[in-house]
Amino acid sequence: QVQLVESGGGLVQPGGSLRLSCVVSGSIFRVNGMGWYRQAPGKQRELVAAVTRGGSTKYADSVKGRFTISRDNAKNTVYLQMNSLKPEDTAVYYCNADVIPFGVGVDVGYWGPGTQVPVSS
Repeated sequence: QVQLVESGGGLVQPGGSLRLSCVVSGSIFRVNGMGWYRQAPGKQRELVAAVTRGGSTKYADSVKGRFTISRDNAKNTVYLQMNSLKPEDTAVYYCNADVIPFGVGVDVGYWGPGTQVPVSS
């Protein structure tokens, strides 16, 4: 079984910072791409940032220069450092990982349950 669990979410003031973590656990052969998505109230889910196993990154235009994604392959963990947070960043943030489980010959996409990030004064 493969599981993703996010942590680090919570209420933060506009202009503040927060660091999200997501650990992938279970019967894992390999973790490939990892990323963070978010869904704001009444809006569609969107990609926030993604990182390949080799460390290449991409970001949504709305967070460029403010957010940084990184990963620790030894720990099967991905992070999202969020700085200069704005009220419009308020959303549930979801971790995503493409994983090859033991005994499975293909990549399988997994999602964490999400962590709430309210940005409000």
